[in-house]
This record gives sequence, C-alpha cells and structure tokens, in this order.
Amino acid sequence: MSRKIFSLCCLLSITILSFAQQEPVVESKYDPHALFSPVPYAPGPNISRAATGEPNVGYWQNRADYQISVSLNDIKNEISGSVTITYRNNSPHALQFLWLQLDQNFFNKNSRGQARMPVGENSRYGDAASGFNGGYKISAVKLLDDNTDANYLVNDTRMQIRLPKAVKPGGDVIKIKIDYSFTLPEYGADRCGILKSKNGNVFAVAQWYPRMCVFDDIQGWNTLPYLGPSEFYLEYGNFDFNITAPASHIVVASGELQNPSEVLTAAQVKRLEEAKASDKTVIIRSEKEVTDPASRPAGNTLTWHYKIENARDVSWASSKSFIWDAARMNLPSGKKALAMSVYPEESNGVKGWGRATEYTKGSIENYSKRWYEFPYPVATNVASNVGGMEYPGIVFCGSNAKEDQLFGVTDHEFGHTWFPMIVGSNERKYGWMDEGFNTFINSLAKMDFNNGEYKNSGVSKELLLPYIFNRESESIFNTPDAMKEANIGSALYYKPGYGLELLRDQILGPERFDYAFKTYINRWAFKHPTPWDFFRTIENVSGEDLGWFWKEWFIENYMLDQAIIGVDYDKKVVSNGAIVTLANLDQMAMPVLLSYETKSGKTGTLKLPVEIWNNTTTFKVKLPTTEELKSVTIDPDKVFPDINFANNKWNAN
Repeated sequence: MSRKIFSLCCLLSITILSFAQQEPVVESKYDPHALFSPVPYAPGPNISRAATGEPNVGYWQNRADYQISVSLNDIKNEISGSVTITYRNNSPHALQFLWLQLDQNFFNKNSRGQARMPVGENSRYGDAASGFNGGYKISAVKLLDDNTDANYLVNDTRMQIRLPKAVKPGGDVIKIKIDYSFTLPEYGADRCGILKSKNGNVFAVAQWYPRMCVFDDIQGWNTLPYLGPSEFYLEYGNFDFNITAPASHIVVASGELQNPSEVLTAAQVKRLEEAKASDKTVIIRSEKEVTDPASRPAGNTLTWHYKIENARDVSWASSKSFIWDAARMNLPSGKKALAMSVYPEESNGVKGWGRATEYTKGSIENYSKRWYEFPYPVATNVASNVGGMEYPGIVFCGSNAKEDQLFGVTDHEFGHTWFPMIVGSNERKYGWMDEGFNTFINSLAKMDFNNGEYKNSGVSKELLLPYIFNRESESIFNTPDAMKEANIGSALYYKPGYGLELLRDQILGPERFDYAFKTYINRWAFKHPTPWDFFRTIENVSGEDLGWFWKEWFIENYMLDQAIIGVDYDKKVVSNGAIVTLANLDQMAMPVLLSYETKSGKTGTLKLPVEIWNNTTTFKVKLPTTEELKSVTIDPDKVFPDINFANNKWNAN
C-alpha cells in the first residue's frame, strides 16, 4: 500500500469516527434501512395493470347480469324464487367451470363460519349457541343454452358448475338459472335480518341470491369462503328483479321502481313525484297512515319491479310498518336523484329518523361534489336491526340511532357508495380499502354537513391512539377473517382512515392528496384495483415516493415514538441559538412538528420532513433563537400517533 493511500484511509477513518462520536447513543428500536429500503410492489406492471397504478391497455374484467324473481313469505320468513345469470367471459382464458357464492350458507349450522364462532363470547357475526339452521335450498340448476341440468357441486358457501364445454375467451356468454329458497335469519351477521316492530316486522334482505365469484387477472377465481368478518368481492352488471310481497307491505330496493302505479296508491304516486322536485323532505306515507288499510292497494300480494345498472349487488327491505319520506338530490352534473328513508313508528321524530332523508341527501350531495358523482337513481335508508350495512343504492342502519349517531351511520354507509360500490376492491381480502377509505372521507364530511353541525362528534384521536397502537394490535394488511374480532374496528376502519388523514394533511398536503385520490377513484371506477394499484397511483400522481409510509402504516404494524433527548446552546452561547437533539425510538418514522417558547414569551414552530430519519436514529436541529428557551415540544397538538407523549417535551430548569 502506498503512503498516499494509507494516509487517505487514515483520514477517512478519523472522519467517520468523529461523526460516529458526535451522534448521541440512545436506546432505540428504529432501523432506518428496514423502513426506507425500496418496497417491491407486487404484482409488477403487466399488460393488465400499469406501473403508474392505472388499468393498462390489456385490462379486462368479466361481467354478470342478473334477472331475479322472488317471493317473501312473512309468516315463515322465507324467500323463494329463481335467478338467471348471464355471464360474459372477457378474459383471455377459456373457463371450463364457474364458481358462485352462496353466502346464505354461512347460516347453516355445519358451515365453516359457524364452526369458528366463539363459544361463550359475543360476536357481531353470530352466536355459537344459536339454534338457527339456515342456508340455501337449491332445487334446480340449469344451463339455459341447451336447457340441460348442470353438473354442480356445493362446498360450504361456494358452488362450482362444471361445464360440458368451456366458455370461450374474449366475450363468450353463458346463461344459467338457479331455483332456490332460504329462511332469512332474524340476526344475519349484522348484514341482514328481521326487526320486530309493533306495526309489523321489517325484513332487511341481503345475500339473497347466488352470485358469481370474481375471475380476475390477479388470482383467477376468487373463492375464499364467506366466514363473517370478510365482506364481498363482486362483478359488475345490470339487475332486473321482481319481489312479490304481501300487499300491505312497502318494498324498497337497490335501483329505481319500475311500476309505481301498480304497487302504490294514487296519493303515494303523486307524493313520490313531488319529492323528486323538492329539496325538502316530502312524506309519502305518514305515521298515521301506517295503520290505515287505505294506504295500500287492495289484494293479497303485489309484485315490485326494480332495475339498477352497472352495480355489483342489490338488496331490499319489506314491511307493512314503514313510514316513508323522500327528497330530491342535486348532483354536480345537473342530474337529479332521489333520497328516501323508510322506518317504523318507533324510530320517528326530529331527533331520530325524521331527519334520515336530510342526512342521506347531504351525504351523497357532498361526496358527489368532492370525489365522484353518485351513479344511481335512488338512495334509500332503511331502519332495521342491522347496525350498519351498505349495498348499492340502499343501506340498513340501526333503528334506534338518533342525531349524531344517525348522521354518522348514514354518512358512513352511504360513503360506501364510493368504496367499494364504485371502486370495486376485494373486500374479502383487503377490508381496509373500503372501510378505511370510507372512514377517511367521513372525517371530512363531518365538517361539511350543515355548517359543521356534527363536526365534534365521534371519538377523539387521544382516546383512539391506545386502541389503535398497542402490543395486541395487528397489521392492516391481514384479511378481516384472520384478525382478532376486537381489532377489526381499529385495523380496518380507524387506522387506515387516520393514516389517510395524515397523508393528506401532514405529508402531501390537501391539494396534492385530493388530486391523487380523485384520480384513483376515476381510474378504478367500476373496476377491481389492488392495494398496489392504489399505492402506485398516489405516488405517481403526487410525485412522492411513499414506500416508507405504506410499509409502516399498512403493511407492517410499526409504532411511533419521537423524543427530545437534549437541548443545548450553540457553542454554549445563548445568543447563537439553541440546538435540539431529537430521537426516533420506535420503528415508525414521521415528519417532526416542533414548537418552542423563549423565556420572554416568543414562540415559533418548525416542520421537519420525514427524510431527516433516512439514515439516523438521532437528529440535531438548530432553532433561530437569541435568548433562553422556556420549553421545546414535539407535536404539541398531538397530530401524530406517538405512543409516548411524555418524552416529547423539554422544559428549562
């Protein structure tokens, strides 16, 4: 080794050693490389999905159109009828068999979902001690092209139809017809059920027909069984359906009623037309009229005919106890739609469901203005024994909800119009892509509705943090079925919603975030995005590499602990300014919001970008002060999810 090279190596060693000696030694769990190393987004870009996060030139999606005719027996709580499915194979693959979802089979006592029901514990999804034994009774499955009996197999909540000839790629169509019946459970996993009311039961009906599984470019057939917590992944199509119910009933459903003159009185038809032109709520059937036989057409049964286009599902509700009101919704394009509510007498009142249509109208008009226009002709809010559940154009909400609770559940359930009804993500795997995104847009809606009438409602961040971030919490990226039930609220709703608030308000800023988020919605409206499509879209549109954020917040379960470990004056001279030594003590990293106050009362703030933590556990920042400090505080407003605020403040002696 030459003397020159040896001297250079010594100099470098001394320099590196001096830098190492300057960095304070702190006990920290933080590893910058684990957080900031590149995230390998999977799947990689291909002919279907672009590196930019948008559908690529070869994107395809299959389609399922449904014709359904059923009858409700309100004595036996039984629904029976048939569904005809027209399935179009737009994929590049020949399909030798089809998979369908039979979600009502979850309520069969021998289902996988019932087998995993906790014994001796309360669960949103059922009761291990229940004696109810439901599920579909399939009486016929036909291939309509040649009117032959299908070769099919039922396994738990799935049906496979084995075809005599494959459905060819590139647009080939097959039609199947299934005759079936089932008994509606009184409590259907908080997604459907029967509310007992003094003037008649309210039937909230969902998962009520065999539905196609999604065949996509990510996994092929998506056949995860329905176990309760994980919701649904569905193809888009048109629905044309008939519901025959007792003539005393009002039936509301996804989409628009096609035959009002056949199922309503002349007065109700007139009032319905008035509501379509009114921004104020119009009573279509009053509380007094509920018990008046003249408020319904004569006869034993009536058949209600509904249609909805480009939807992924339909649902309905039926009762003779319904009060019914409605009002016009004004959409940004100039189109009009109708907001409606139906509810029993027990739910009526200005503090209760008497304002439900106002809440529905306000919610949908707001989201249409902010994000993407409401695509359906009608939005119906149903008071039921379901705490809150969403379907295209109709939602079920708790009949006892009042004031801010009723606004909150109405706004949340109709917020699901955007996620997952418009943006059709895979709820069964990635529940946070609809619940979390919806929770985020709900947070903005509280400020928007009626000049912020309910802006202070809900749970404060300070109370939520110990619930979201603790040693028992789980990663957002787990499927809902694989989470502890106690963690579902935090991992699917609050944490992803809170994460998007931080991304919008603290990391990207509202202008960049809102543009990127709206771009994501527009790109994937009525399509099937993955988490990676979302990540790529936000990054490409905002111009920011956010791999560190997706990793710490969504993929892993990291925690944040920022601390002040020392305050000194530059060269020990107060007038030279103060140097604050910060430390990142846990594996999550975030920007630093720093405030300070001098002894004379002067205050100031600094915002440091997350990049200060790229390669170090500690960081020194100089404050522009010329006098003694009284205090220095990290994140004084507690914006970030710090698990230990006690070490965020330094006070002078």
